[in-house]
Amino acid sequence: MSTPTTGSHAGITPNLFGIAYGTAGLAVGWRYAAQTGLAPALVSDILFAIAALAWLALLAGYVAQVPRRPGRWRAELAHPGYGPFVSLIPIVGMLLAIGLLPSSPAAGRWLLGVFIVATIAVAGWMTGQWVIEGLKPEQLHPGYVLPAVAGGLIAAIGAALAGWPGLARTFFGLGLLSWLFIESIIVSRLYLRGPLPPPLRPTLAIEAAPPALAGLAYLAITHGTVDAVAFALGGYTLLAVLVQVRLIGLYRKLPFTLGFWAFAFPYAAVATFTLHWIEYARPPGYRIWSWIVILAISAFIAALAVQSVVTLARHRLPRERLRLTH
Repeated sequence: MSTPTTGSHAGITPNLFGIAYGTAGLAVGWRYAAQTGLAPALVSDILFAIAALAWLALLAGYVAQVPRRPGRWRAELAHPGYGPFVSLIPIVGMLLAIGLLPSSPAAGRWLLGVFIVATIAVAGWMTGQWVIEGLKPEQLHPGYVLPAVAGGLIAAIGAALAGWPGLARTFFGLGLLSWLFIESIIVSRLYLRGPLPPPLRPTLAIEAAPPALAGLAYLAITHGTVDAVAFALGGYTLLAVLVQVRLIGLYRKLPFTLGFWAFAFPYAAVATFTLHWIEYARPPGYRIWSWIVILAISAFIAALAVQSVVTLARHRLPRERLRLTH
């Protein structure tokens, strides 16, 4: 099966929702920085607004384009490369609802509930689709953790912040257990089946997100309790970060595409989790360390945005094609 990768020539593909996903993830980091008195809340509000505008623009174009594509929505959801990224539509919706909670709790809870239902429904449909149709190991990539793992853990964070402790624990279990099952299959594929196709290699950054998200969800549910579970999730996050460092050489060989937005949210989640640990440990100069973390991830995502605009303006996005065989 052959489909075009990201790029203006290919129209809007679902992985482009990573732009709004990463921006919203950065907004969450700045929101926590504001809660600790490190930064003004205005920065977070602006970032949430930018994420919402990007999400709405992408959603309008994507919904208009899919009905004109072969197979329409069923083919879009079943695509072995892009399919899992469709779940980013309701997942970003959850993040935007979380951003709305402090200023408008009622509207935030209502929207959060709608997008939680949509996220879990998409995750269930996709999981059932994989059971019915089956997947070849070569088709797997880290994006497969998005529907149930990222979706479940972000739903847990949102439910905890909305004051729904029972639902928060339920979704935490959904996300955590899904991570254990799905991650073992993905890691097996990465270890034993050879490298991912170049257009999919940026998705390796997604591997850093689940432990950080699990840690953030656990802290949200327990109201910041740092215990053995939190330390364990922190330790696994550290391993995931070290793996990303080892992969820098691989990433540097790749031509830039809009698929590089796969880096944004995972690294933002790690940065936010790191801010929690700095606030907990309060090492000497901890405020400086917190500023270094939040400014570093902001500069990284800003660089992604600038490079995306420059590349699109010059019409230089690589015209690679991703070949995946059913």
